[in-house]
Amino acid sequence: MALGLCFDEALKRAAMTRLVLTTDSSAAGALEQAGLGDLVLAIERRLVWGPLPSGAELETFFAPRTTQPHGLHWLDDTPRWHLQEPGVKDHGLIELFSDCDTVELWMGPDPNAQLILLWLLDHCRSEGVAVSELVMRRLDITVGDIDPQRLAKLDQQAVRLTQDHLELASRAWRAYRAPTPRAVSELLNDDLSMLPQLGRCLLDLLEELPDVTTGLGATETRLLELVAPGNVQPFNIFPRHDTPNARRVFDYWEVGALLDGLARCPVPAVTGLDEGPFSLDMHNDASRHARYKQSHLSLTDFGKAVLAGSEDFGRHNPIDRWWGGTHLTNDRLWRWGRASRALVPPV
Repeated sequence: MALGLCFDEALKRAAMTRLVLTTDSSAAGALEQAGLGDLVLAIERRLVWGPLPSGAELETFFAPRTTQPHGLHWLDDTPRWHLQEPGVKDHGLIELFSDCDTVELWMGPDPNAQLILLWLLDHCRSEGVAVSELVMRRLDITVGDIDPQRLAKLDQQAVRLTQDHLELASRAWRAYRAPTPRAVSELLNDDLSMLPQLGRCLLDLLEELPDVTTGLGATETRLLELVAPGNVQPFNIFPRHDTPNARRVFDYWEVGALLDGLARCPVPAVTGLDEGPFSLDMHNDASRHARYKQSHLSLTDFGKAVLAGSEDFGRHNPIDRWWGGTHLTNDRLWRWGRASRALVPPV
């Protein structure tokens, strides 16, 4: 019996020599098809939208599964057939690390992926993981958009992580979770080159704070710019490879909610949105979805004034949203000056 158990354990370890972690299912599929890992898992958690998980939820997310609600365990988005592989189901992150010979982190350059990287490295620091076992691939591309055959031939620089990498990640993660954006703003003055995408990530996030003049974040502003010519259909302004919207902070559902916020408010900046709200119910109703797609958008006079910088969206409409650990409301509105790259506290 003991010999059989040892043999089973050997098989388990042999089956999972190379673990690759990424942050979305399309990237995981591409990496797997490219043969770059024996086990490729995606940690799909949105951290750029809505309130962050509580301290207790953050602590148990990477732990072995016990009573965590669905959506609050790191394996919740893993395909069921992957969970049947030896040593995967209900495991904690660090447990799984111990069953693998190598662990590689393939985190894309978009802000949400970088935030997951910060969270993961902070967890590794708190758990005392031997950092020499962790390798980070320096990515300036979105892996899920690359053909697997081409991906297999790419030579993405591998960086063996050190304690300094983990310390920087922890500082940045604590800053993002803080109740004000001040610590994130101050980080831009530091040397962040150990995590090469971090500086761009933090700046992209800060640009999504309400602008000092218009009261809109950078993605909202870009939506207005694209609607400005008039007679524009909604999906032609969503961020995709075939549209002129290059902002990549928010995903499909989040951009839909932002467009709702510009069009369905007391003083709209956008007119012509014929259906909504942008929800799963609307998508599941073919006629409503068709009406939404066929909408023809234009700016209202107020929207034109906001885009020109002569009106402030937040002075006429309610603001109630989260930016990391910061709760933004009309009477507690942290703003960002894009030209000056300066944070402006509430007045």
